Amino acid sequence: MQNAQFFKDNLFSINAQNFEEYALSLFRWQAEHNPVYKLYIENLSIRVEEVKRLEHIPFLPIAFFKDHKVVSIDETEKTESYTYYESSGTTGQQRSRHYLADTEFYLKVCRQIFETQYGKLEDFHVFALLPSYLERKHASLVAMADHFIQLSQSDLSGFYLNEYDRLLAQIQEAKKTGRKVLLLGVTFALLELAENYSPKLEGVIVMETGGMKGRRKEMIRQELHYILTNGFQLNHIHSEYGMTELLSQAYAHYKGLFQCPSWMRVLIRDINDPFCLDQSLRYGGINVIDLANVHSCAFIETQDLGRYHHETGYFEVLGRFDQSDVRGCNLMVAL
Repeated sequence: MQNAQFFKDNLFSINAQNFEEYALSLFRWQAEHNPVYKLYIENLSIRVEEVKRLEHIPFLPIAFFKDHKVVSIDETEKTESYTYYESSGTTGQQRSRHYLADTEFYLKVCRQIFETQYGKLEDFHVFALLPSYLERKHASLVAMADHFIQLSQSDLSGFYLNEYDRLLAQIQEAKKTGRKVLLLGVTFALLELAENYSPKLEGVIVMETGGMKGRRKEMIRQELHYILTNGFQLNHIHSEYGMTELLSQAYAHYKGLFQCPSWMRVLIRDINDPFCLDQSLRYGGINVIDLANVHSCAFIETQDLGRYHHETGYFEVLGRFDQSDVRGCNLMVAL
């Protein structure tokens, strides 16, 4: 019998060969058990039983997470026990909420993705520079960073709230230990660190999560990485693509080329027709299938613009649609 636990138990066994089968199976389950998604599908006059390919699955516009409680209800669980993660935003801006019944599952997913691409967290010192996130509750990025810090089991690992001198001193100590060093930072804080201190961070994995939070003007990723690589004296900057509405993350090790975990996939939609998901498209709106989104909706139409590299499976984030909120994990650019 398929239920939420079934999909969670089988998440890490998903691969390129069985991805479509799992995705269609979860789609059919969520189309029945998610009231918001079910009504959306009905309003599109889509017959669930006729959806037999990935590109035929309807993607829920991400704005629904602001106005509705997007929850896939498992009859064996109590919805009253759900907690939520909340998106960042400027004053007066309505925030998205992602409800989930199992925060431990989210942390397990985060760990699996990171360690698959970067190695065991116990081999790292983890430094988190996340002002603005630390200052509010229900931030999924803070929960992930805290989990990574705990898993590192390092006395040097931790959160640093505008403590740049102490942060740099601790990083220098960490570099002496032979373990890998990760500096995970929100964009505006990394820029302040690079411009005001110009520290030499050779050998450190500096990873930007996006986000100006109204502190500075938005800039394209190439400009941002140029400033950071020069300021930190590094060859390249790593990036994380994540958002409140997704439980999974994609990581870019180089030049903003993001790699998804095996249970996450990006599809490109036509800019002028949100229901056109031609597999040959290279540029357009980003739709995400995140099969870790068991308790919400796994099929999300984002407001991000992107480029998909069919030969590698990597994708780039090029900017955002006009009139969409500027979110922490994305940058603006005119196409």
